[in-house]
Amino acid sequence: MNPTGAAPGLRRFLTPRTDAGTEYCELCSLELGPDHRHLVDVEQRSLACACQACAVLFDRPGAGGGRFRTVPDRYLTDPAWQADPVRWQALQIPVDMAFFFRNSALERLVALYPSPAGATESEIQQDAWDAVFGDSPLAHELQPDVEALLVRRTERGDTCHLVPVDAAYQLVGRLRMHWQGFDGGALVHREVAAFFDDLNRRAQAVTVTAGEGGNVT
Repeated sequence: MNPTGAAPGLRRFLTPRTDAGTEYCELCSLELGPDHRHLVDVEQRSLACACQACAVLFDRPGAGGGRFRTVPDRYLTDPAWQADPVRWQALQIPVDMAFFFRNSALERLVALYPSPAGATESEIQQDAWDAVFGDSPLAHELQPDVEALLVRRTERGDTCHLVPVDAAYQLVGRLRMHWQGFDGGALVHREVAAFFDDLNRRAQAVTVTAGEGGNVT
């Protein structure tokens, strides 16, 4: 496990900004607005801000030699997904909210979950992953490096969403900024509720038809 969090390029999402300065595309230096795209540097495992024109350049698989990949903007959810408690324990995730992605450079699955120190990272064994997510249409949709499966388990039930990986890091960063006490405190709970309310509005449902793969509805 790596309790220090992510690679340097990802720490922008895990720490509060110290200024309100303008951001620029890290490829062409164009000034950016607050809602801009990101690229994943697969080799360095970092995120770079990008304008729309530069983001489009790396939308295609293998573009630019495959080093950079544009983070998609799709949000999906599987309303039928529930975590089997025993199988979930095999993932060795000690909390009830985490996100998972596949690191193509390291050829392994990674889980990260929020903590007072930021993102705590844990390597996931393939057999444990298959036991929990093997039947999930979202797991089959998941694109390496640029998308994540975000799981939240509550007394009212479990939810599983497919989200852009930068959105998952932004959630962890917001929680770290507001964390108080043992369980994060009331403000963190409100941040989580607001994030998932917005996520539920954005996400398209994926359904499974017998004998077929997942379909977006």
